[in-house]
Amino acid sequence: MNDCLFFGLNYSPKIIKNEPYKIKKPIQFKFENENENENENEKQIKQISSGYSGTIFLFKNGKAIEYLNDENDPNQNPSKIQIEENIQKVTVGYQNEAILTKEGNVFAKGKDINPNNPKEFINISSLIEDTNDRIIKDVVSGYNSIYLLTSNQNAYGIGFNEYGQLGLDFETLEKTQKPILMMKNVSKIFSGNSSDCVFLLNSNQELFGCGLNRYGQIGLGESRRNETRIQKLTKIQNIPKGKIIDIKCGSYHSIMLIENEIENEIENQNPKRKLYSCGYSSFNGLGKIYQDTYEFTEIKSYLFENDNIIDFSVGNRHTLILTSNSKLIGFGDNYYGQLGTGDTETKLIPIQIELPKLRFNEDISNYHVLCGYERTFLYYSLSFSNLEEDLIKLFERKEFCDISFKTKNGEIIEAHKLILKYRLNQNQNQNEIEKLQEIISKKSIKESNQIFEMIYLNRIINPKLYSEIKEIINSIEKIEETMKRIYLNENEKDFIIERKEKKYKFPKLILIMRSELYRGMFLSVTEDKSNKVKDYSELSNKSFQIFEYWIYSNQIKDEIEITQEIIDELQIGIDYFQLNQTYPNLFDLLIRKFNNQNQNQNQN
Repeated sequence: MNDCLFFGLNYSPKIIKNEPYKIKKPIQFKFENENENENENEKQIKQISSGYSGTIFLFKNGKAIEYLNDENDPNQNPSKIQIEENIQKVTVGYQNEAILTKEGNVFAKGKDINPNNPKEFINISSLIEDTNDRIIKDVVSGYNSIYLLTSNQNAYGIGFNEYGQLGLDFETLEKTQKPILMMKNVSKIFSGNSSDCVFLLNSNQELFGCGLNRYGQIGLGESRRNETRIQKLTKIQNIPKGKIIDIKCGSYHSIMLIENEIENEIENQNPKRKLYSCGYSSFNGLGKIYQDTYEFTEIKSYLFENDNIIDFSVGNRHTLILTSNSKLIGFGDNYYGQLGTGDTETKLIPIQIELPKLRFNEDISNYHVLCGYERTFLYYSLSFSNLEEDLIKLFERKEFCDISFKTKNGEIIEAHKLILKYRLNQNQNQNEIEKLQEIISKKSIKESNQIFEMIYLNRIINPKLYSEIKEIINSIEKIEETMKRIYLNENEKDFIIERKEKKYKFPKLILIMRSELYRGMFLSVTEDKSNKVKDYSELSNKSFQIFEYWIYSNQIKDEIEITQEIIDELQIGIDYFQLNQTYPNLFDLLIRKFNNQNQNQNQN
């Protein structure tokens, strides 16, 4: 089913039954309610979030289950979260949980959110006073606070404000059960499941922080080391050079991931990622005893000096790092075995964790590490799981724009014609792209950008704008069905594959979504500009037909009979063209159909 490892505090109710209170080495996690009859989407993990109050597992199908920390009911089993909308993200704090749905709503629960019924989820996004600012695109949990980022790039906070973590004087506002506006023009929010501080990044890459600063975990420098509470959002100075990718916060320290510019483009290097830390000496990974760090300082270790950072996570007092060379590295508190080293000793400097052999060990880029309050998960989740996610990642690629729209002030917005055709109703009697142009011609550049973001992301950005274009937005037809139509339309194809003196045409955009090989070929700065390649010459006609249909539909035709020879042929092609990034992948479909054929033959 899933590749998921667990170690650390296994408190009541035990997240893994029949295991000790402290699990000091990584072990395989198994769901108590695992059912072989469930479909694959109900088994595939999309995300895990864990805090003191519990742990939530989110699956590919938009459903989630939670393990609650209820000391009064030590035998409590995991339960499904009863939210009717598809869940996009889950986040767990100390005693709160929040869920972001595809529709842009946030449901949350906790004693500081809903004191009358702390176990009931309520829609906190609907409590925002500005009705045009209720579409949420991200949610982050802090220790006793929850932060919302709206589609209009406004940041809101709800919950406790004891240390000014909502950006206001705590004596004026001790806590709030309604979201309050913290800052405008925000691109990202950073906090942590056990953190009483928060960071906000604006669109100019300026970083602001507020909240608990007792150990210097906001990174304001030596001059402000004695300020326990930072009650107003304060600009962080002396930020390391580069792009801020992420910040994760614990109770005593904060870790920042910075991506530096490529030093030598000729060598086609990947941007180098580095980690920087500030806060309490025992947990910040800098190896200094009794010397807290008051501004972000680079974490240096021979363990990852030549590797790139794939993922990292921060718990209450520990940090885990996953590198491109398949190393899991940790530092900080280890009293409950949350570093997975086999002992319970605190590690002042990074140390490598020994891992059992992973099922997808060759594809480390799709692994994720997650630190709960005093526990850790390492799990596999496909980065490119379906066409929907691939399209979202591609919509900002300007080099694939091939259609222009003019706003009311004459500004030009470039777009992807092929992606628009996925999204808009393609009625033969109406030209939906022309209708879209008519709407854009009456809008400002800001409103027009919101419309395109809404179309690309399939999310309601602004209710008023949505009401104008809802008739031309495709809300019924599946994206795979649109791709099947493109499969039959020669005008949409711009890349030629030659095999056995026959030519096959494919849209570059679709090949990019399906194959890591073509993604690297077309998106590389040293891209070969030719529009054809001689490939697939070893495949039989039937195998190539299967491959061609799957490229568009993510399916295998029902009438196709699968043989062992076809499986062997396509396995070679799958490996060579790196087609394992999509879900479900071609090989899984082949094996499933092959087994079903054999089972039906035996029954007959």
